[in-house]
Amino acid sequence: MSVNEDTQTTPVAAPVSGIADPAPLGLGAFALTTFLLSAFNAGWMTHSSGLAWVGYAFAYGGLCQLLAGMWEFRNRNVFGATAFSTYGGFWIGLFFYFQLYGAKLATHPATASLFAKDVGWILLAFAIFNTYMLLWSTQVNMAVFGVFLTLELTEIILFIGNFSGSSGTVKFGGYVGVVTALVAWYTSAAGVTNGMGGRISLPVGKPFLAPRV
Repeated sequence: MSVNEDTQTTPVAAPVSGIADPAPLGLGAFALTTFLLSAFNAGWMTHSSGLAWVGYAFAYGGLCQLLAGMWEFRNRNVFGATAFSTYGGFWIGLFFYFQLYGAKLATHPATASLFAKDVGWILLAFAIFNTYMLLWSTQVNMAVFGVFLTLELTEIILFIGNFSGSSGTVKFGGYVGVVTALVAWYTSAAGVTNGMGGRISLPVGKPFLAPRV
């Protein structure tokens, strides 16, 4: 065997780095669950139980969004990882709160106000989190900023409505929540088609604050 033959090695394919963008999944999960709950808050589900959101809060808005957040960690996207993981936890937490405590409180007139106050505190806490995520979304793109802006308005209106016991304010928050879902669905759709690299693309806008060079 010659020296050249002895030292010759078989080329090895370079490992594929990264994964498919999980953001469209996370946004889609957030949008659908937000739409179902917001339609209930808006008073649109008059011929149904209004509880269609509960199971999807766990399985889609919760679990799928949490998975999207974990995959964003893999993509080294700290903004996406934090946003999706947090709101995945929000929906899972809301599911368990409603199943374990909230449903019982809400169905009794004597404790219904306690349920509303609980929801108000939850929304206030997440509105605080969403405030700095809204600020940092200015460095992503206009579509993502639109999601966090409408979500901020939804959370503020709803926690005010729940604290004050104003059904009209909660109903208005439901309308704004539907807008939030539509904006998130659009951003999800843009992520899907733009990630496919096909002939159809949707604009998401440039970030308000350009990244550092």
